[in-house]
Amino acid sequence: MPVIDISSIDLKTLHWKDIDWRKFVWVMDHPMRAIFIEKVVVNIGVGTSGEKLEKAAKVLEELTEQTPSLRKARKSIKEWGVRKGEPIGVVVTLRRSKAIWFLLRALAAVDFTLRESQFDNMGNVSFGIREHILIPGARYDPNLGIWGMDIAVRLARPGYRVMYRRRCRQKIGSKQRVTKQEAIEYFRNVLGVKVVT
Repeated sequence: MPVIDISSIDLKTLHWKDIDWRKFVWVMDHPMRAIFIEKVVVNIGVGTSGEKLEKAAKVLEELTEQTPSLRKARKSIKEWGVRKGEPIGVVVTLRRSKAIWFLLRALAAVDFTLRESQFDNMGNVSFGIREHILIPGARYDPNLGIWGMDIAVRLARPGYRVMYRRRCRQKIGSKQRVTKQEAIEYFRNVLGVKVVT
C-alpha cells in the first residue's frame, strides 16, 4: 500500500509545504537500511543561449518554485553552432519536501508508470516528460512555449554522507548501496508507481 493515496489528492493544488518528507522514508529491518529520496534533479537542455534559454529558465522556475542554474557547454560543436563555455541548459536540484512534491506531479504526467530500464544499478531513476504542460498545476504561456525535460531521482540510505564530506571521505560498502531491485520496490511500495518491463 503506497504511503500517499494519489486518487484522494488534487495534485494541481498540492503545495510542497503540505508534504512531510519523512513519511516517504521506506523503513526496512534496520534504521540504517532505510531508503529515502535524496534529491530530484530537473534538467532542460536547450542547446543554445539567449532568449530560448531565458524562457526555459522561467518555465523551470514556475514549475519548481526555485531559481535554476545555468549549465555550460563542455566542448565546441561547430555543426550545431555551440561554443565551449556557452550556457546551453538549465537545471534545478530539489531536496526533501520539494523533491517529493515535484516528483509526484512529474509521475502524474507519465501516468505513474516507469520502465524497468529507467532504473540503474546504483539506485537512480531517470525519465523524461515531452511537454511540461502535462504536469498537474502547470499553466501554458504562449510567450514561453512548451518545453520537455529530464528528471533524475537519486535514492539513498543513511550514511551516504561519508562519500561526499570534505574530511575523512570514505567509500560506501556494496551492501549499503541501493540496488536496482530495491529502487523498483521503493517506487512500487511507497509512491504507487507501476513498473513495466
